[in-house]
Amino acid sequence: MPIITLTTDFGEKDHFAGAVKGAIYTELENVRIVDISHTISPFHLTEAAYIIQNAYRSFPPGTIHIIGIDSELNPENKHIAVSLDGHYFICANNGIISMLTNEINPDKIVEINIHDRITSNFPVLDVFVKVACHIARGGTLDVIGKSISEIKELTGIKPVVNVDSSQIIGNVIYIDNYGNVICNITKSLFEEIGKGRDYKITARTASFTKIHTHYSDAINFELPSDKREEDGKKLALWNSSGYLEIAIYKSNPSTVGSASTLFGLGFRDTITVNFEK
Repeated sequence: MPIITLTTDFGEKDHFAGAVKGAIYTELENVRIVDISHTISPFHLTEAAYIIQNAYRSFPPGTIHIIGIDSELNPENKHIAVSLDGHYFICANNGIISMLTNEINPDKIVEINIHDRITSNFPVLDVFVKVACHIARGGTLDVIGKSISEIKELTGIKPVVNVDSSQIIGNVIYIDNYGNVICNITKSLFEEIGKGRDYKITARTASFTKIHTHYSDAINFELPSDKREEDGKKLALWNSSGYLEIAIYKSNPSTVGSASTLFGLGFRDTITVNFEK
């Protein structure tokens, strides 16, 4: 049974997500639909790219991923279908897929050209669903589009390394539900540039000289519970996706606060790693 996932900024209030599911079931009764997220911040391409990058690998090969963010068709925002890493991605050519193609070369990219056969002012419902169901039936990408070799790139998703490799300048690319701040510095880049040197991470008013693997690694469990620094403790760690994350232990934006609120960090803000020379 084919799997089709949905990642959109439609939210939960309106009919859009339900209508898309209904259209898929109308085309294909024997299909599984999985919601990755419908609460992407409106038109937030980097946020959507981060979420789909970290979600798709958990699905079996052959899964089809519809990404409904900034999908209105216009001369500068065409629609594409991409075969990559054994999966299919259907979205607008607005840079949203470039976080994936920066790491893995796509097998095939086509610019979707079936719009003249479909009357649509809701492309995710009409165009993307048609393409997804075509692929789910075993159809090829060549039937629904013309091959292209390049796609748009998102700006600000790659960190900058200075000339003497003593500094990495990264940017916040995502803030999760706990207010933890994820930046675009990966563990692999950090190790490649750092080569085991001591370092200092700076994120506005916060600084760190150690990166943990788990949130609880920052807590000294040898101390009695009433003497530990737990709630509100700041830490840096490599998250499960291999990105540098600035966090507050057991954070809650409504009570103890979060890394985003306590340090004043938002999307695209700078996080810097300085290595000893």
